[in-house]
Amino acid sequence: MSEIRLFKILYYLLDKGYATAPELASRFEVSVRTIYRDIDALSSAGIPVYTDTGRNGGVHLLGDFVLDKVVLSRQEKQEILSALQGLTAVSGESREDTLEKLSALFHVHSVNWLETDFSRWGDKSQDNSKFQLLKTAVIHSRCMKILYADSYGKTAERIIQPLKLFYKSRDWYLKSYCCTKQGFRLFRLSRILKWELLEEQFTPVAFPDTGDEAPDTCCQIILNFSKEVAYRVYDEFDISQIQLQKDGSLTVSAHMPQDDWLTGFLLSFGTQVEIIEPLFLKKTVAETIKEMYEKYKP
Repeated sequence: MSEIRLFKILYYLLDKGYATAPELASRFEVSVRTIYRDIDALSSAGIPVYTDTGRNGGVHLLGDFVLDKVVLSRQEKQEILSALQGLTAVSGESREDTLEKLSALFHVHSVNWLETDFSRWGDKSQDNSKFQLLKTAVIHSRCMKILYADSYGKTAERIIQPLKLFYKSRDWYLKSYCCTKQGFRLFRLSRILKWELLEEQFTPVAFPDTGDEAPDTCCQIILNFSKEVAYRVYDEFDISQIQLQKDGSLTVSAHMPQDDWLTGFLLSFGTQVEIIEPLFLKKTVAETIKEMYEKYKP
C-alpha cells in the first residue's frame, strides 16, 4: 500500500470536501477496491474519513479534524505560519489571504513577527527593485551585468553568475561567480551601483564554504570609545566585543578589514575614539588627518 497515495487522498478530500470512490480511483490510477482499502487504512489511523452509500454517496472527511488533530501538531502549524510570514517578508509578495486561511484552518493565531524593507532610509524604489531583480537572477540562473564599487571606491563592470543572496551582520551580499575575474566573489548589495539582467543562463555551482572566519584582509584592533558615542558602539559591535570601563568609556576588541573603509569609519568618530592597537593603524589615521588638514586649512 502506498503511503504517498494515502496522503494524496487525504489532501484531495481536504481540498474538495467530497469525492466518489470511482473519482478517486481514476485520479490515482488504482481500482475502486484499492480506494476502499485505502479509506479503511486512513480510518484505522484515526483520520475521520467516512463513506456514504446510495445514489449521492461518496467519501468525505469530518470537519477540519484531519489537520487540527492528526497530521500536524500545534507547534508544526505555528512553524508553517511563521515560515510563510518569513517568505512573504523576503519575497515582497503579499500572502495575507493564505495566512488568514491557514490560521483559521489550523485554529492558531498567526503573530505578525517579521517585516523587512531592503531600501535605505529615504529611498524605497532603487534598493527594493535591485533586490527583486537579483532574486530573479538567482532563482532562474540568469547572468547579470553590474557596475560595482570596491572598498577603495573604484568602479568596474562585471559579468556575474548570481548564486545566492546572503545576509551577514547588518548587510546583504550576493554570492556569485564572477566571469570577468574568473573566480567566486562576494558582492555587497549596497555597492552594486547599476544592474542589468541578461538573457544568458548558467548552470549553478556551489559557492565555496569559507566558514565563519574573518578574511585574510582583517586584523585585530583594540579601540577605546568615549561614553558619548556608546549608542554607536552598540550599533556597530557585538556585546561580546565590548568591555565597559569604570569611567563609562567602552573598549572594543574586534577583527576589522585593513582598508580605506576602516580609516574612514574611525574618522567618523572624530575625537571620541582612541586607537590602542595596532600601531600602524594609528599612523595611518594620523597621516590621513594631516592630509585632510592640509587640504582644508584656511
